[in-house]
Amino acid sequence: MPDHYQVKLETFEGPLDLLLHLINKYEIDIYDIPVKEITAQYMAYIHTMQQLELNIASEYLVMAATLLEIKSKQLLPNPTVEIEDEYEEDPREELMRRLIEYRKYKEAAEHLKEREVEQSQVHTRPPLQMGQEESYPLPEGGANIYDMIEAIGKVLERKKWNRPMETSVQRQEIPIDQRMDEIMEKLEEFEHPISFYQLFPNKTRTYIVATFIAILELMKQRKVNCKQEKQLDELIVYRYQS
Repeated sequence: MPDHYQVKLETFEGPLDLLLHLINKYEIDIYDIPVKEITAQYMAYIHTMQQLELNIASEYLVMAATLLEIKSKQLLPNPTVEIEDEYEEDPREELMRRLIEYRKYKEAAEHLKEREVEQSQVHTRPPLQMGQEESYPLPEGGANIYDMIEAIGKVLERKKWNRPMETSVQRQEIPIDQRMDEIMEKLEEFEHPISFYQLFPNKTRTYIVATFIAILELMKQRKVNCKQEKQLDELIVYRYQS
């Protein structure tokens, strides 16, 4: 298993995308962001990604530092304003402006994507050129990468693997292909969707990381999909049906 697994999914676009996900999930007013709460949620995602040894882009860490700076400014006592009408800028304003602008671009991109899908149903796509690779994004309608990270964070919490591993214990290597085969066998055995957490019976951190990566690979290969019926519901895993 590689030391660092690079996640490259369409839904994993950057720190602003993660913040928008949190805002939508917890129904937060984008014009009145509770920095303390959203910082705690954001840091929980970062911590889980570090536990999974995912290759975290520096922009996520920069945003973490920004959130912590805004949080610290809000905790400081407000200085006495000598001029009554003097405007004191909210430390959240720059972040709000960036999020609102990003949301507009994201909505426009989603609209263009819908138009592209409509056009693809009318016009045939030209064949791929020699050496050109076709991407395989996660199936639509399923859980996104942030839902997956939150779920695996709960697994790590349950298994109590958030503490550092002992250096005296030799790391066990678990082939990702092997875990992919085992997951498919389990789905065939039950013949119906199973709980995401049923795929993590082993308590070792290496096993948990290998299983998580195997699920992502199976989703990208359109062999399985994960779904969350409602917000905060448990994830279920099922064989992908085209």
